[in-house]
Amino acid sequence: MRLLKQLVVVVVVAAAGGAGVNGVVWNPALTLVLGAAAALVSLYTYRWVVRRTERREPAELALKGAAGGLTRGMLIGFAMFGAVIVNIAFLGHYRIDGFGSASGPVALLGFMAAAAVSEEVMFRGVLFRIIEERTGTWAALALTGLAFGLMHLPNPNADLWSALAIAIEAGGMLAAAYVATRTLWVPIGLHFAWNFAGAGIFGTDVSGKDAPDGLLDGATSGPTLLSGGEFGPEASLYAVGAGAALTIVFLWLARRRGTIVRRNRASRTPAAATLAQ
Repeated sequence: MRLLKQLVVVVVVAAAGGAGVNGVVWNPALTLVLGAAAALVSLYTYRWVVRRTERREPAELALKGAAGGLTRGMLIGFAMFGAVIVNIAFLGHYRIDGFGSASGPVALLGFMAAAAVSEEVMFRGVLFRIIEERTGTWAALALTGLAFGLMHLPNPNADLWSALAIAIEAGGMLAAAYVATRTLWVPIGLHFAWNFAGAGIFGTDVSGKDAPDGLLDGATSGPTLLSGGEFGPEASLYAVGAGAALTIVFLWLARRRGTIVRRNRASRTPAAATLAQ
């Protein structure tokens, strides 16, 4: 019941914020402002609903360490996308046709902020965290990673392969980042940086969705398994490999820090799912 209550609240708020952002049709200033507002409202809503339903302060969104967590996450996200696009370009499947737009990245800052925060609050803050308390880390990683991938199936140019790719490189990897750090700030920063690097800097499609031009007028081509095809680099094997590698690193850190919740401990020690590292 707690999971359902929290999920309904954050989904309704995310949907309202998304409708507002989409309603201004990529107007740079309005998309930036409304996107930032939607992100802040999503964070406030999560804190409020956790306090009401769990009678605790959400340590996973503690303000102390927020800037550092966001920065670390963004650095990882930018580096991850940079490595993927360099590998795609090395084989001739990504090219730059010139500069793109100065206003497009402004709008994308707001749009991607709203998307990253709302999805992390929903999937890692509510779904993963509460499922982990009952089933342990491993089952929660598999279940919520798959759910995150399937959520992208309705996107333009999506198929089962792209959904599976998203499940591995994002659903599993972002949950592993949360397990290793026990804060939502790192996965939020990582999620935002990956999306913004793709659309706002390199001018590629993100999750099959079209967007304003980024700083660069970029285009991918070639086999879908290498370039990602019309879905974008997220459907490339390079992205899947990078995400899987980071997942392993995060889980290794989690094991060293003792933040993995075992199934036989999950029902007895739910507090383990809210440790702050």
